[in-house]
Amino acid sequence: MGNRESGELSTNHIRYLLACLCLWLLSATSAWAQTPNDSQFPIPDSPPLEISLLTIGPGPIFWERFGHNAIVVRDRAAGTAIAYNYGIFDFDQDDFLVNFARGHMRYRIAADDLEDDIDMYREESRSITEQHLAFTPEQAAVLRDFLVWNTRPENAYYHYEYFLANCSTRVRDALDQALGGAIKRDTEGRSHGYTYRMDALRLMAAEPLLMLGIDLGLGPSADERIDFWRESFVPAVLARALHEVRAIDAEDRQPLVTAERLIATGTVAEPPELPPDLRLGFLLLGLALGLLIFRLRSSKAFAARLPLAIFAGVFELFCGIGGLLLLVLWFWTDHQSAWRNENLLLLNPLCLALIPAAVSLARAQPRISRWTMRLAWLIAALAAFALFSKILPWFAQANLHWILLFLPIHIALAIGMGRTVDTR
Repeated sequence: MGNRESGELSTNHIRYLLACLCLWLLSATSAWAQTPNDSQFPIPDSPPLEISLLTIGPGPIFWERFGHNAIVVRDRAAGTAIAYNYGIFDFDQDDFLVNFARGHMRYRIAADDLEDDIDMYREESRSITEQHLAFTPEQAAVLRDFLVWNTRPENAYYHYEYFLANCSTRVRDALDQALGGAIKRDTEGRSHGYTYRMDALRLMAAEPLLMLGIDLGLGPSADERIDFWRESFVPAVLARALHEVRAIDAEDRQPLVTAERLIATGTVAEPPELPPDLRLGFLLLGLALGLLIFRLRSSKAFAARLPLAIFAGVFELFCGIGGLLLLVLWFWTDHQSAWRNENLLLLNPLCLALIPAAVSLARAQPRISRWTMRLAWLIAALAAFALFSKILPWFAQANLHWILLFLPIHIALAIGMGRTVDTR
């Protein structure tokens, strides 16, 4: 009897405990469901200010091929998460295209709600990665105050330059300044041998015509080997480089990147690690066009000479106008990466004077003066010097592929124009 009474008492206790447990679980579940996300709700173990780097992958539009990045400041006390974006431009600015051509580009910083930015990049099917950075409370406050100051209308605009002052370098500089130079200290002097040209071409490989145009327009300054500090003009390179940075701390040097998460995967293909090697393809194309010029020039049929005249005229026009554009970029713009372009030996403004002779190749007996013939050979000789210059230390531009393409054509046209010379 006593044992049965004891058992009944124990069962009541168990039922009571189970009921309490169910009530506790229901209240905990309800509280969890009503808790906002970590960007809006203060967590006791987290610092009041959190700093992270948001890296955006390439987009489908040509100016999005380089990618993008932003500094994220989470203020848990205020319940805000702000993304600070550099590299903002507006086509509706007064004389935007004229200033763009002259190299007088004014870009600005903007402060946006983080979730709005993420939603926008998701809609563009671009990859999104966030790296949480080990900022001390003091460093985080310094960075936040600087960014707030920088977004004021009187401070927001800056002079944009592709390699030296773009969206990524401004982010890098702001982070580095708040960290007391830690990023520059650990990325300067270390390199995997890339140049500005190599990065620009590989990032634009998905836009072949634009890639070739950029390659023709870049001068020798784009071929200097750069370290990770300077190569961080590419957002993805900056994100990788931060993994090698150690934060400056009074006691130890902990990794700057404390956590990394992939927010979204992109559908746009990532750029190749290296730019395409065009040397063999351009050499074969140049030789083929040169031989074709010889063959067409030897033909007595008008149907053969007409394509030759059209090609020669268009080629000389392209080289002449291209050379003028390179001169304008050098002497009348602030595009320093285009100055002293050695492609002027190939895209020669003097080619414009050969257009009448080129068009006359359609005739069975074209009348070409000795002056024109000598000019054609001078242009071919300058193109040949471009090839010879590759052994000289003063000509460091990586344009061998263009020489291999243009040199055979210049020589073939000079020979073709010299076959029939008006001696008068």
